[in-house]
Amino acid sequence: MKLSRHICGGLLLLLTAIACGNTQQATQSSGGITSPSTGVTIAGTGVAVPGITPSIHPTMLATTTTSVSMTATADMTITPGPGEFENPVIAQDFPDPDTLKVGTTYYAYATNGGGKNIQAGKSTDLVHWTMLNDPLPTLPAWSQRGFTWAPEVSTGADDHHFVMYFVARDTASNKQCIGAATADTPEGPFTSSNPKPLICQLEQGGSIDPESFTDNDGSRYVVWKNDGNCCGMDTYLYVQKASRDGLTLEGTPTKLIHEDQGWEGNLVEAPFLWKHGNKYYLFYSANNYAGAAYAVGYAVADSLLGPYHKPNDPLLKTTTEHGPVIGPGGEDILTTPDGKNWIVYHSWDPTISVRQMNIDELDWQGDTPVVKGPYRSPEPVPLPQP
Repeated sequence: MKLSRHICGGLLLLLTAIACGNTQQATQSSGGITSPSTGVTIAGTGVAVPGITPSIHPTMLATTTTSVSMTATADMTITPGPGEFENPVIAQDFPDPDTLKVGTTYYAYATNGGGKNIQAGKSTDLVHWTMLNDPLPTLPAWSQRGFTWAPEVSTGADDHHFVMYFVARDTASNKQCIGAATADTPEGPFTSSNPKPLICQLEQGGSIDPESFTDNDGSRYVVWKNDGNCCGMDTYLYVQKASRDGLTLEGTPTKLIHEDQGWEGNLVEAPFLWKHGNKYYLFYSANNYAGAAYAVGYAVADSLLGPYHKPNDPLLKTTTEHGPVIGPGGEDILTTPDGKNWIVYHSWDPTISVRQMNIDELDWQGDTPVVKGPYRSPEPVPLPQP
């Protein structure tokens, strides 16, 4: 599927803030894309995507406007030099990426696509990826195919087994809910015999975007979003303690943040907890995932349960400074053996109708995270050292 405009020498693309062009099938949140339909315009880009309808609700449409101009030139594709690469590192539809390092191998997981419930790949350098079979080939009995989003994989309590949190459609309620599955290897197959979801806040529109976090003392937690924008309700990011194997929740959930800044539009989602020094950082995405206003922000706290405080601006947003990066989000963070932090995220390519996976170095200026980028062609960035 190609966009109605293509990059070529001297072409000027005017990115104007407009709402999605088709919302008549607006039945889901930002995790996936529905079956082929009449087409849509990526909000904030003016770029038409024929043949797909983003699965968004009318309530997701961005209230924030963004106007960006971009000049594309014929030399946008260049050959990286020794020790360099250029984004995207996975140049196919691979939204909501999650990463895991096992030994010397990196694994990446993403929202459904290509006939798979979950997409997956592996790499030894974060740049060259081999796609894998579906790691979750069979969904549990409570769910139905076609709406499996935002997987997250981590090691279990024994550091040998693996736990996958995933979002799927609950057949009984027709809402998105969070399940858990286990496997002996990071490639799967992950299986679940649970008769019901692990997290399913039906009164708040459902639950999506799970992520696990293990603190220094070994305590394990799950963070997620209530899917309120499915039904005209508020959205919050939650955290709740879990058992060491990650399969049982303990205590009660705690609200961490919700949308309260202009750039966030009417939702926050895709939480990711990270500890740097003695502070806790809650990274998240916000606004309309199908538009240029979608971006990554963060909030910081002295304790895991908060209170969390946000800076005024997003950490990672649409830019054309180093090549077009549109609507970055669905972030994940990892550390390479050289001690560097890297942020992994998806963004829209303005020439094709998919969200691809990018990586950029995440630096720290004291207690403040700073992304070196976002970068895309024509400027390569250094290869993460194994």
